[in-house]
Amino acid sequence: MAEKITPRSEDYSRWYLDVIRDAQLAESSPVRGCMVIRPYGFALWENIRDGLDRRFKATGHVNAYFPLFIPMSFMQREAEHVDGFAKECAVVTHHRLIAGPDGALVPDPEARLEEPLIVRPTSETIIGSTFSNWVQSYRDLPLLVNQWANVVRWELRTRPFLRTTEFLWQEGHTAHATEEEAVEETLRMLDVYADFAINDAAIPVVKGRKSARERFAGAVETYTIEALMGNGWALQSGTSHYLGTNFARAFDIQYLDRNNEKQYCHTTSWGVSTRMVGAAIMAHGDDQGLRLPPVIAPIQAVIVPIWRKDPERVAVMEHAERVKAALAGAGIRVKLDVRDDVSPGYKFNDWEMRGVPVRVEIGPRDVESDAVVLGRRDVPGKEGKQFGIPAGQVADAVSELLSEVQAGLLRQATEFRDSNTRRVSSYDEFRQLIDGDGGFVRVHWDGTGEDEDTIKEETKATIRCFPDGADDGEGVCFYTGRKTSQVALFGRAY
Repeated sequence: MAEKITPRSEDYSRWYLDVIRDAQLAESSPVRGCMVIRPYGFALWENIRDGLDRRFKATGHVNAYFPLFIPMSFMQREAEHVDGFAKECAVVTHHRLIAGPDGALVPDPEARLEEPLIVRPTSETIIGSTFSNWVQSYRDLPLLVNQWANVVRWELRTRPFLRTTEFLWQEGHTAHATEEEAVEETLRMLDVYADFAINDAAIPVVKGRKSARERFAGAVETYTIEALMGNGWALQSGTSHYLGTNFARAFDIQYLDRNNEKQYCHTTSWGVSTRMVGAAIMAHGDDQGLRLPPVIAPIQAVIVPIWRKDPERVAVMEHAERVKAALAGAGIRVKLDVRDDVSPGYKFNDWEMRGVPVRVEIGPRDVESDAVVLGRRDVPGKEGKQFGIPAGQVADAVSELLSEVQAGLLRQATEFRDSNTRRVSSYDEFRQLIDGDGGFVRVHWDGTGEDEDTIKEETKATIRCFPDGADDGEGVCFYTGRKTSQVALFGRAY
C-alpha cells in the first residue's frame, strides 16, 4: 500500500516528491543528484518527446547526434559561454583504471588524457566545430539540426525532473546566412514550444525575452516560455537563443555568399528538457496525485472490471476485453486492470493517483445492459461520471471525454495563472506579494542589472521575461520611480 500523499497546502515540495514516488515516475539512484526514470515516467517523457519531434520535423529540422565528450579547449573559445558553465562541468582526465596498493581501483597515472574532456553540459561548442565543416557555401544554408541527448551539469541542489545532475533533453542548433533569418528561426522555435506546452501539455505559458542577467551564456538574446506552477512559483519551460555570430567566430563557421565573399553565419540554439515532466506534475496535480493531459498521458483510459462472485468474473472480463479492443481500435492508449489481489476501490485510487484521464468501470449490471460507466480525472466524484454509455458507442464517448479533459485542464491552469498574475505600483507591495501567495507580478520596469540583483537577493524573485506583445502604455517603474513603457514579469522560480 502506497504511503499517503502529503497535501499540497501542507508542504508543496513534499507533495511533489510523494507524487513522483507513488506514481512511480522516478526514484533516486546510487549516483548523487541523478535519478532513475521509471517506465511510467519514461512513457510520459516519450510522449512529450514525440510531440516536440513531430513539430521540429514539420518545420524542416532533422535529427543528428554529437559526442558526449567535448575537448576542454572548445569550452574556452567563447568567453561568456565558459564563464556561464565552468562551475557545472564534469571533467574526464583519465581513460583507464588500475588496482592501487590496497587493491582499490584508481586512475592509471600513465593513462592521463593529453587534453581533459568535458562531459556535455550543452553542445554549442562541439556542434559549432562540426558546422564549420558542414557549411561552405550559401547553398548549405540554412542548416537546421536537432539532437535528443543527455547532458550533465553538476548541480548542488537537485530535485527530480526539475534540476538533476544528468537530465534528458533536446537541443536544436541552426546556422543562417543573415541575422534576420536567425532571429526569425529563434522566434519560430519559441512559438513551437508554446504550441506544444498549450496544446499538448495543457500548460498556459507566457512568451517573452529574458533580461541580460538571465540570458544564456554566449547568446545575444534569449527567449523563453514561462509557466506558473500550482504553488505560485514560475518554471522556465523552454528557451530559444539567438547566438549572433559569437559561436561562428569562435569556431570559424563561414560561408561563401553569392558574391563569392566569406561571411560568418548567424546561429541559434533552443531546448526543452525532462523539466517539462515536472511542469506537467505541478501545473495540474492535486491532493490525490497526478492529473495528466490526455495528449501526453501514457495511459489515456483504464478499464476497471468489478465483480463480487466468481461466476460474474467471466462475463465482466469478456465485456471488458471487448471494450478494450474497441478503444484500442480507435487509437486510444488503454489498459485493462486485471489485478485480482486488490479491490476495485484500491484500483480507483491507484489510477487516480497516476493521473489517468478517463476511467471505464464495468460491473455485472453494465454487462447486462451492454454498457459502461465513465469517470473523468479532472472532475471529482459523481459530477465527473457518465452512466449507461452503450458499449457500441464507448470509443466515441471516450474520445470526446478525452478532448473535454484536455480542454478542462488547460482552462483550469489558465484561470489559475491569470488570477495569480497581479500588478503593483510599489516595491513594498511587490515584496508582500512575493512573500505571500507568489504568482506572476506584472510591473513597469526601468531598473538596471544591479537593481535586478538587489531584488533577487532581497526577495528571491527574478525577471522571468519581458512579455511578448506587452502594450500597457507608459507607467512608472515600481522600483526606480522612473517613467517607462517596458513591462516585466517577475516571480520566484524553480
